[in-house]
Amino acid sequence: MEREQIMKFVLIALFAALIAAGAFIRIPFVPVAMTLQTLFAMIAAICLPPVMAAVSVLAYLLLGTVGLPIFTGGGGLAALLGPTGGYLIGMLPAVFAGSIVMKAFPSRPRIMAIVSSLITTAIIYAVGLPWLKIRMELSVGAMFVAGLVPFIAGDLLKIAVSSIAGPAVRTRIAEMLNAS
Repeated sequence: MEREQIMKFVLIALFAALIAAGAFIRIPFVPVAMTLQTLFAMIAAICLPPVMAAVSVLAYLLLGTVGLPIFTGGGGLAALLGPTGGYLIGMLPAVFAGSIVMKAFPSRPRIMAIVSSLITTAIIYAVGLPWLKIRMELSVGAMFVAGLVPFIAGDLLKIAVSSIAGPAVRTRIAEMLNAS
């Protein structure tokens, strides 16, 4: 295996591990905990090419689905299909879309990092909120109260952090991939 492939594999594994670690850094709310998973998903979208970003999330999801207790609710298929599973599944298209934004406008990394993080967050909610509503049999209002409103301030902070840290890390990752 050549150096470039090894570097890509390591980066995918690193971001899968960061997202998993983010599940353990949480503030418990019911039914959805506030975690740092989405922060690391945003940074993956900013830093990695689209396929690598998506594969890092896919690796995380597969590891959790086979039983590793790396989801906020534990591990296994039941945890993935539970009330918060839509947020987890939503990370897959979210990081892909967020990374496409970064790739499309490489000359404006700071501004595009903000846009990428906003898009990543919006897609996670677009999948997670309806899933939560269906799984918990909530009204639309209750869905927003349980699955969105408590997280707005934290998500704005995560967007700010990812928009600052992401472009710097992206530059370093690009250097590593180009050097291989």
